[in-house]
Amino acid sequence: MKPWYEDDAFWETWAPYMFGKERWENAPQEVTNLISLLKISPGTTVLDLCCGPGRHALELARRGFSVVGVDRTRIYLDKAHKQAETEGLKVEFLQEDMRSYCKPGAFDAVINLFTSFGFFEDKGEDELVLKNVYRSLKEGGVFVIDTIGKEVIARIFRERDWSEEDGVLFLEERKVVKDWDWMENRWILIKGDKREEFHFSHRPYSAVELSTLLKVVGFNAISIYGDLTGSPYDHKAKRLVAVAQK
Repeated sequence: MKPWYEDDAFWETWAPYMFGKERWENAPQEVTNLISLLKISPGTTVLDLCCGPGRHALELARRGFSVVGVDRTRIYLDKAHKQAETEGLKVEFLQEDMRSYCKPGAFDAVINLFTSFGFFEDKGEDELVLKNVYRSLKEGGVFVIDTIGKEVIARIFRERDWSEEDGVLFLEERKVVKDWDWMENRWILIKGDKREEFHFSHRPYSAVELSTLLKVVGFNAISIYGDLTGSPYDHKAKRLVAVAQK
């Protein structure tokens, strides 16, 4: 069987809910926060690694950045490319695996947002992704990774949740395993008489674990924040945001 992250049916089924109207509306402010956090200026080259349907890549291009978006899911890339063409934006969208994509010394900044890291059972593959990012950056380049930290998960953890939106029922089940090194999830979508169920898993990182891994691959000057505005990573943190410089 293919691993869950290679199942196009998963990404297609959940796309309307993971990338709904509110998420698209939030993208401009998130990009504003990113620009401030990374201290980057229009004209610089940015890699959006795991760009999905291009929420941030397109917004960066609108603001004059030179952008490459990489993702493994064709339907997302097709949507992003179509939007770029509609707006006359120049963005290069590539279908690649983040474990293999590397363009040495090409980018001033690399962004990896919306918990798009920690999918692989072999932790060495997470390290490989970061090595690729490190090599793809120019000297002095910056990398930001935005995920949900282990500390945040522990604070807000609920074993089961359900919600309803526009007649669609969502059920979520979560399980912490392997001494907090892994999480297993079950998502169920019920719409009328249609029921779809997917299982996926990922590795949650603590701030210390993520910082250590970034240092192992060569990054220095690592800063940890609680969101993209640069708030402290403390008991009120909503996200785990790491900014590392090459």
